[in-house]
Amino acid sequence: MLDEWATYITRKYGHKQLSSSTYLSEAEPFLERYAKRSPENQALIGAAGNLVSSENFLALIEGDKDEEGDLQRDQGTVPSSPKSPDSVTQDQGLIVFFPGIPGCAKSAPCKEIINTPGGLSDNRPMHSLMGDLIKGRYWPLISDQLKKKPNTITLADKNAPNEEVWRQIEGMTQRFRVTAVPVVPESEGTDTNPFSLDALAVFIYRVLQRANHPGNLDKSSKNPGYVLLMFYHLYDGKSRRNFDSELYERFGSLVKMPVLKPDRDPLPDAVKAILEEGINLFRLHHSKHGRSEPSKGTYAREWSQWESILRKIFTDNATPFRCHLNRQGFGNIIFAAVTLPPGKIVNLLKKLAEADPSAKNFLKDKELQNNLKKAHVTLAHKRSHGVAAVASYGIYLHQNVPLEFTALIFSDKAAALEARLGSVDCEKVNSKNEWPHATIWTAPNVPPKEANTLPELVSKGKATRLVIDPPIIIPGVLDFY
Repeated sequence: MLDEWATYITRKYGHKQLSSSTYLSEAEPFLERYAKRSPENQALIGAAGNLVSSENFLALIEGDKDEEGDLQRDQGTVPSSPKSPDSVTQDQGLIVFFPGIPGCAKSAPCKEIINTPGGLSDNRPMHSLMGDLIKGRYWPLISDQLKKKPNTITLADKNAPNEEVWRQIEGMTQRFRVTAVPVVPESEGTDTNPFSLDALAVFIYRVLQRANHPGNLDKSSKNPGYVLLMFYHLYDGKSRRNFDSELYERFGSLVKMPVLKPDRDPLPDAVKAILEEGINLFRLHHSKHGRSEPSKGTYAREWSQWESILRKIFTDNATPFRCHLNRQGFGNIIFAAVTLPPGKIVNLLKKLAEADPSAKNFLKDKELQNNLKKAHVTLAHKRSHGVAAVASYGIYLHQNVPLEFTALIFSDKAAALEARLGSVDCEKVNSKNEWPHATIWTAPNVPPKEANTLPELVSKGKATRLVIDPPIIIPGVLDFY
């Protein structure tokens, strides 16, 4: 519980000193959510959800120890919490859901996965349920299907924008022992919204480009801009940091879909101005008419004019605006890794060759200056560790990760640099691989995975290990492949 609390509070506020009132205001909802996850958690926290029951806590700890002092669980007791995404097995279900906005491209990865031969590379039943095609209540339908087949992989192709929906999904993870993975559009956000104006502009642009949408939200719609602003304001009051932290704390992982180029030009002034005008108009309308249709309120004329101008501005700015989009598709993600600059790896090897004759002798005919075009340290692979384990790195996507290279290991078939992973925002990044490394060379017809055997070959005297002392630090970027 304390580990989860530490993760939750540091993700939300960092490592700065907090006031007592802040701790108290955050502790109560955290403990309430923690208590709801299992009977053991409830006993630990207490029936009120905000008070630790010392009697129950002592009963759990004192009564369930073996002679070595390890906490044991009674045979009939429910596990203390749902398994983390790293430990999902093929007899468990998986819900992939999208806390997003119309136009965030949630249907694209769903279609990609469904149409990929072999799906997610296991034998669990899998289906994608598009919200716009469902009549009636969507999430209860998901629950009914999981009740029949708890090991189903469900791609919930529907926007899941608020805490009410998140609580329903949490309920399913507890009732059916499934794992839920939120997939969100990547955005720097604002102080009061997890999505920036740039991201909102992308979503509106996509909606205005599409036709024959099953939910009738496309370029032929009467008020697409208003609908997008309505969804945008469902997230109002949450900064990006708070949004990410809450999802991670609730579900244990977070996957981010790339949306915008990091080196893009500023949003065109006309686009920014029309969006800000729409946001102000929405707030006026909402304060007076709530969720009533814009055509039925005091501001009906203003809404009509705004929608018309919005379309024209987005048409006029189509060419420069398209340059904002990140063309990296969701694709069929196979593994997570820290991508390294090849040039810096080559320079590291040059230093080793200058300092050690055996390194120089090994590297002299490898021509890595020309042959080493890519380099990375794999963190988790779909085939070896499971999809959810790969997805768990989504919270670090495109973040800088420092790596310490501690040794060069080579044989006549492969060579690799032994790596030690650093931290992102004071949180250690851990690899699911037993031996984190960057493969730098393999002999002809030798697959890169051969490098995994190098530590064992060293112990058998069939490979050489050269220690790098002090370790050399090279920064990388976490990516999905």
